[in-house]
Amino acid sequence: MNKAYWLVAGTIITIIFACQKADHFVDEYLISFTKPKHFPEPNYNFPGNPISKEKFDLGKKLFYDPILSRDNTISCSSCHIPENAFTHHGHDVSHGIDDRLGIRNSMTLTNLAWSKSFFWDGGVFDLDLFSIAPIENVVEMDEKLPNVLKKLNSSKTYPLLFEKAFGTREIQSSHLLKALSQFMLLLVSDQSKYDQVIRSEAEFTAEEEAGYRLFQSNCNACHQEPLFTDGSFRDNGIGMNPAKDEGRFEISQLENDRLKFKVPTLRNLAFTQPYMHDGRFRTLESVINHYRREVQQTPNLDPLFSKEMGIKLSELEVKQLLAFLNTLNDETFIKNPLFRE
Repeated sequence: MNKAYWLVAGTIITIIFACQKADHFVDEYLISFTKPKHFPEPNYNFPGNPISKEKFDLGKKLFYDPILSRDNTISCSSCHIPENAFTHHGHDVSHGIDDRLGIRNSMTLTNLAWSKSFFWDGGVFDLDLFSIAPIENVVEMDEKLPNVLKKLNSSKTYPLLFEKAFGTREIQSSHLLKALSQFMLLLVSDQSKYDQVIRSEAEFTAEEEAGYRLFQSNCNACHQEPLFTDGSFRDNGIGMNPAKDEGRFEISQLENDRLKFKVPTLRNLAFTQPYMHDGRFRTLESVINHYRREVQQTPNLDPLFSKEMGIKLSELEVKQLLAFLNTLNDETFIKNPLFRE
């Protein structure tokens, strides 16, 4: 038996070629989660949901299947598009069932194994509960979990797939949610130029290196390497939007959480525009200009901005910072056939 190994976006794929007849080969791949060496330990409870090919394949099928929505028109991939690093590209806020408008831009589904909370407001703390929110949200999928289970149990294909993955044909909500988690857990992005530099496989240009130093001085406090988020909730001085979205406050009801939103990762920015929780900025230059001169004084403005009301950068430094940010783009991740429908 011959084996070939590929390491793709943090996922070890083993292709096993087993010769049955002289002219016939059977190939299958095994899936496992591998932590990139320069990443911290993940937060997800892997012993509670051991990775397997059957669960991953099932989760992938569910991710792309509109059966999870009320009228079978909206899938997870409708708002999390692979070639856009699993965001809803080109929309300031995401569109759901019946073309209903939400109030936020879909966050990227990248490196979720390291997340301690989910969504812009951190309203969910467990990836295995993550999928309930979009399924039951009236603007997104507008379905009820019991109805989803009924549809899946009545289908011709899903009972057998759940039996292969979980050992029972009776489809339970916990198995549905864990299967979806398995697909999302393997959406690991660690093949950008930045990662290659950290692994001593490449070198920054002089411009990128200058931008890296600027990033470490001005941005790394919130967008901490190597995940490029610290997972915290902060008020970055963007102010109130027309939707009156108050972010973390709507979950905690604490005054000091008003207008605080989760710090997003900066990975794959070239593919995930528009930016901010309400998608108000179409370009990275606009985002940087906000931090340079458009920060608003708000009651919970992050202390990092309140002293000088912004980050002082020259035009040359903006160019250098952009050069570094572009080293965080991972084309291997967005083109990985393992993640495509």
